[in-house]
Amino acid sequence: MEPTTTIRPRALVRASGGPRYAVALAMDALGTGLLRPFLLLYGVMVLRLSAPATGIAMTAGIVVGLVCMPAVGRWLDRGARSTVVAASMLVRALGVALLLATPAGHVWPFAAAALLLGVGNQAWPAAHAALVATVAHGRERDTALAAGRALRNAGLGVGALLATACLAGGTTALRAMAVATGVAYLTAAALARSVRLRARPAVTPAGDARPVPRMRGLLAANVVYAFCLNVPEIALPLVLVTQLHASPVWPAVVFVANTVLVVTLQVPVTVLMSRFPRRNVLALGGVVLAMSYLGFLAATSLGGGWGAPAVAAVSVVCTLGEIVYAGSATVLVTALAPAHALGRVLARFELSTGFGLAVSPAVITALAPHGPAALWGGLAGATLLSASVVAAEKDGDT
Repeated sequence: MEPTTTIRPRALVRASGGPRYAVALAMDALGTGLLRPFLLLYGVMVLRLSAPATGIAMTAGIVVGLVCMPAVGRWLDRGARSTVVAASMLVRALGVALLLATPAGHVWPFAAAALLLGVGNQAWPAAHAALVATVAHGRERDTALAAGRALRNAGLGVGALLATACLAGGTTALRAMAVATGVAYLTAAALARSVRLRARPAVTPAGDARPVPRMRGLLAANVVYAFCLNVPEIALPLVLVTQLHASPVWPAVVFVANTVLVVTLQVPVTVLMSRFPRRNVLALGGVVLAMSYLGFLAATSLGGGWGAPAVAAVSVVCTLGEIVYAGSATVLVTALAPAHALGRVLARFELSTGFGLAVSPAVITALAPHGPAALWGGLAGATLLSASVVAAEKDGDT
């Protein structure tokens, strides 16, 4: 397959599932951007729950979502595509409805709502990747997945900005935001379902002689790689505000810059990297991330007035590493997976991503009090090791 050298918008939309599916992705991302950053605040401010109880309920939702991934993989392997995507959106709409119906002071309905939101959030990436893998092939698939990620980040960013504005309105505005989220999820589910895409059900191993890849090294490395997705939201605000005593404006600048860079560069960088084997690109992404972590170590040592601008500058390098990682990891998995096991292989991969995202806040906050060397040096060493594991694994190189 020749590398993709040009970006053709119309072909890209078709390869991503079509115009209706693109609108569904945008609506889903907008809803997630509205609610995800402020679900904790909704529990505390609107429902009058304690912060620990709210946090435990949200964590439980994430864990249960991970446990459901094998079932999602089997559903996908029976040929379902748009139905699974729509279901992941609909279950989150039900979660929002339950959230709105939860009386103040009642933690169990909130926990049930968080569970539904967690299941939908965990199921969506594998379902989306399987759908795109069905309608696009080769390097066109890589570009289509990159375009979906750019569109999703744009929707998340807009949703987060709208939600931030809603905070000034207190509990009434938070409830209105939850209603808007539910409407966005319902609209997205209806649009995704209308695509009516299925793969040929029960494709047998005889149709694709490749064995199901174990990917043990790749899955283990992906847990560490996934930490980079929480660096702009957790690690950098923690370092900037609590260690460098910088203005809270700096974390906001880093977050906005990260979103803008992903939206604008995800597709061009993925197209550029299509000249090289996906496994090599994924290993390169790990090296770039590790170098950025060492850059953060150097930047934090500056202290004073120079530390915050230096951290913000290095965050651009970290975002480039994230873009390279995101543009190569899922597409490598879809290229390695035989057709009859695409769902199960994607589910295993998303399980490793979800696990990395779940444990990274605890690891980051545990390392940070021990100083910049422990945090950034530890992340750099683990990521470099992961990159070497990815490069050395023999499951395939496409």
